[in-house]
Amino acid sequence: MKGIKDDCILFSIGGIGYALLEILWRGKTHWSMAVTGGACFVSLFKFYEKHKKMKIPAKCIIGSAIITTLEFCCGCIVNLKYKLNVWDYSKCRFNIKGQICPFYSMLWALLCIPVSALCKKLSDLKSVPEK
Repeated sequence: MKGIKDDCILFSIGGIGYALLEILWRGKTHWSMAVTGGACFVSLFKFYEKHKKMKIPAKCIIGSAIITTLEFCCGCIVNLKYKLNVWDYSKCRFNIKGQICPFYSMLWALLCIPVSALCKKLSDLKSVPEK
């Protein structure tokens, strides 16, 4: 049960963090962004935990790919299928279906620097034995 509890905590941290980041960036958010953020953070945490010795530039590139992939999947569902128009990158250069673009992938890579540090801190806390 501890694994599910830990994943729920990680999901909540990611969901709240992603939604707050979006509010700071564009002044609004949508519930689907909290879900996407939670999925991103759980995925990043598990990847970074398995690859603790990986250099930060590689973590950032792979982290950006993880976030961009999950954002594309979410966008295809909420924006293209259900027409909720949560975001639209169609005016950005080299976008794919208006759901992802290189500019935001680069921002995700930069975001992975503090996210990697947070994941390390949380991983260290997780490995401390309970009394």
